[in-house]
Amino acid sequence: MASTAKIALVTGAGTGVGRAVSKALAREGYHLVLTGRRREPLEEVAREITAGQPEARAVVIPADVGKPAAVEELFDQIEKEFGRLDLLFNNAGTGAPPVPIEELPVEEWQKVVDANITGAFLCSRLAFRLMKKQQPRGGRIINNGSISAHAPRPHSAPYTATKHAITGLTKSCALDGRDFDIAVGQIDIGNAATPMTERIKEGALQPDGSMKPEARIDPEHVANAVVYMASLPLDANVLTMTVMATKMPFVGRG
Repeated sequence: MASTAKIALVTGAGTGVGRAVSKALAREGYHLVLTGRRREPLEEVAREITAGQPEARAVVIPADVGKPAAVEELFDQIEKEFGRLDLLFNNAGTGAPPVPIEELPVEEWQKVVDANITGAFLCSRLAFRLMKKQQPRGGRIINNGSISAHAPRPHSAPYTATKHAITGLTKSCALDGRDFDIAVGQIDIGNAATPMTERIKEGALQPDGSMKPEARIDPEHVANAVVYMASLPLDANVLTMTVMATKMPFVGRG
């Protein structure tokens, strides 16, 4: 008898938010495709998923989502293995050193663009292709945005610019997916406690030039929010959601 489990692809699944979301989706009955650049952390997440839920499937397919050929191969394997994709969580991303823009190497800019926006575009492009032709038709895409798309940190031009671009990608794909039962939304996260935000526990540069520690939240709260977004029927959509540490310096004047 064929499995009725839904299939989810999580990019950047080996650490942080991607790890938490992958495990939360597995608890909800999804079969997972875990991708990222490094095999070892992906396999660790897969072991954690299947150890707690022997019926769950967690397929590891390492890929650099910023490279078109790698994403083509990733989706070829998904279609061959499962025949469909119900949920794409575009989570993979990175930042650049927090230096003045005139000191930032172009290579650092390009690295952030490739990971944060080109990767989301490439995965969304092929998810649309598969979701349009599969039966039942349609699916859901959730993009990992950031509150940086609303209020940037000092010296964050590459990260902030790509997160603004994610918002444009989300809204464009939400529009283009309407007629094909493809729902597209975005979660903007503020200070999830991941390796990327580790340094802000000791102090983050503020707009007034001071260094102050900032509050963070457990990534499980983000995972629960993504699970909620994914739980909706395809005729309902959370277009944008913000999940943030209550006491972080976001709302107000910096």
